[in-house]
Amino acid sequence: MAVRVSKVLLVASAALFYALAVFNNLVDYPSNEAFVRGVLSMEDTFGGQEWRAVDDPMLQEAFYFGIIAWETLAALLCTFGALRLFAARNGTRAEFQLAKNMAVVGLTLGQLLWMVAFLTVGGEWFLMWQSDTWNGQDAAFRMFASFGLVLVYLTMPDPRLADEPTGG
Repeated sequence: MAVRVSKVLLVASAALFYALAVFNNLVDYPSNEAFVRGVLSMEDTFGGQEWRAVDDPMLQEAFYFGIIAWETLAALLCTFGALRLFAARNGTRAEFQLAKNMAVVGLTLGQLLWMVAFLTVGGEWFLMWQSDTWNGQDAAFRMFASFGLVLVYLTMPDPRLADEPTGG
């Protein structure tokens, strides 16, 4: 039972993280948008690759909106996933396994955000790693690694409950 509860709590913590990220991006919109604009414009990279930059404010706004929407969806899926896991915590292994699906999708969506949007597109296409001001690579990797561990732990088979039959 403790393993199941720990999985519920870790998925709930991911939901809380994404909800707070959405909140911060909406409440502190200008400073977080400045980060996205700084990365996309490649304003302080080494130079010579400016043809990759996105300088159009409408496209920059669309990128930022996409990040917020992505985080919102991850927050909702992890929230509902945690609720489903909590509801199934006393169920059979099969019931608890089935309850994992929404949380797995939410965590995977979050993994894709960090890997695709930040590490790949931001880091490699827009060369975020070259920026002294707008380098979010370390933070993105921390998030990718943290939520990756939660995803791996969640998908691990659960121990059989004491009152569950040992057959198939």
